[in-house]
Amino acid sequence: MERFGPGITHEVTNQVPPLANYNLFASDAALAAAVEREGAAWHREALARDGAVLTTPDVLALADLANRHTPELAAFSPRGERIDALEFHPAWHTLLGLLRREGLHALPFSDPQPGAMVARCAGYFLHAQLESGSLCPLTMTFASIPVLQREPELFATLRDKLYSREHDPRDLPLTQKTSMMIGMGMTEKQGGSDVRSNRTQAFAASGSGRGAGYRLVGHKWFFSAPQCDAHLVLARTDDHEGLSCFFVPRFAPDGSKNAVRIQRLKDKLGNRSNASSEVELFDAWGVMIGDEGRGVPTIIEMANYTRLDCVIGSAALMRAALVQAIHHARHRSAFGKHLADQPLMRNVLADLALESEAATVLFMRLARAFEDTTNAPEERAWRRLVTPAAKYWICKRTLEFTGEAMEVWGGNGYVEEGPMARFYREAPVNSIWEGSGNVMCLDVLRAMEREPDAAQALLAAWRAEAQTHPALGAALDRLMKALALPPEAREASARRIAQQIVLIAQAVLLVQHAPSFVADAFIATRLAEGCGESGRVYGTLPAAYDHAAIVDRAFAA
Repeated sequence: MERFGPGITHEVTNQVPPLANYNLFASDAALAAAVEREGAAWHREALARDGAVLTTPDVLALADLANRHTPELAAFSPRGERIDALEFHPAWHTLLGLLRREGLHALPFSDPQPGAMVARCAGYFLHAQLESGSLCPLTMTFASIPVLQREPELFATLRDKLYSREHDPRDLPLTQKTSMMIGMGMTEKQGGSDVRSNRTQAFAASGSGRGAGYRLVGHKWFFSAPQCDAHLVLARTDDHEGLSCFFVPRFAPDGSKNAVRIQRLKDKLGNRSNASSEVELFDAWGVMIGDEGRGVPTIIEMANYTRLDCVIGSAALMRAALVQAIHHARHRSAFGKHLADQPLMRNVLADLALESEAATVLFMRLARAFEDTTNAPEERAWRRLVTPAAKYWICKRTLEFTGEAMEVWGGNGYVEEGPMARFYREAPVNSIWEGSGNVMCLDVLRAMEREPDAAQALLAAWRAEAQTHPALGAALDRLMKALALPPEAREASARRIAQQIVLIAQAVLLVQHAPSFVADAFIATRLAEGCGESGRVYGTLPAAYDHAAIVDRAFAA
């Protein structure tokens, strides 16, 4: 036995070096192939450049700093004036600056060209592997643009600031700023997802209807990113029983702070770098956007984009946790050899790799559907039907995924000094935000009922692909039987239906675009008869599959 000298208790060995200075884009074969395939090859150089920057030690440190030094609210100035100011660590603003520099808040709108949506989603995926909280205001800003574009007079005053690639953190009236961010204020205490129960009132101040000024009185239980320069808010007018949508700036037209009073910041499980709040509106000034009484459809258009970002953000957490797990297993030894060389650990890593690649090909296919201008039925189905199903399933799977990846690290994964605990705490939010699991699954059924031609076009395309894959064809048959159930039974089965839609979509995409050893393993363990014994707890792949090849494909760095 080795003996140590006086004052020395042990030598530090068999600890894993921090994962840094690799390329997020170049090391991801599935993402790189999807960028080419889905029409954004012109953006490869920018993605590769950004992929290298995001793993430098200084940039990696930003995520830790922004989450350890969380935002603070100063409701009053030292003189007792109401200011509702928020203070963030400088790392937070640096993260937002990186996001805006890449145009991820507006790229398809500010620089429209074929593949722009795909390029933006790929870039968002890279940044989401670094830090999640900074994505929230960026996502809402991005999703607000198509809604605001329908208000030409208002949009003309906002366009340059929305498209600007400079992050301007100053808390000033918009006329004095170089860029802006937009948040959302929908939910109230009594309703949550049921926004139709909202009680906030809007009283006409200058004219009435679309484009007119109103005074809003009420509250919002979740007011996302209260430091944003404006929020889209739902409220009721006296003239219409339906909700209307309002553009509520942080500063009123006279330059004073608008009467949106922050009551407190939410003390959240994760997403800690980002400020979420409760507010009360005391005659807060706002402009109606969209038609009076049509606020929910107006906001739903915005939600379609934010739901896609939820899918991407969850897929990115999977990818980040997977890469950390593989890196750890390749460097950590136990029982005489590296973890990555032990058959059972290889099984776990390979199973995680299958899940991650399936999530990646799915969100990239959805990105292409979101920029489709042909209104083709199959593209509408991907956008309108598969998106909520993906938002349900991918976000759910991320909770289990990050927990399994943390376990690969062992005790080191459970402490806050490394990234795995943060990934795990971040995992639930995308499942809850922008519509919980049940809301998404019911939306899938609603989409199938409202757009049957689109649903049939998609199912027919999948049926053609399944001709040479019996397990895939059998899964489609089971889906069709579930869809034919009586209405109440179909609603009770909505989660199973949504899950099956996503798994079939992923299987079809992997058959088309991944190596056969990836596609075959995914189908056998997610869709084949008797696959209930695998695919739920990671690491239950049959021994017949080439686990090492799957892991090597996932992360070759």
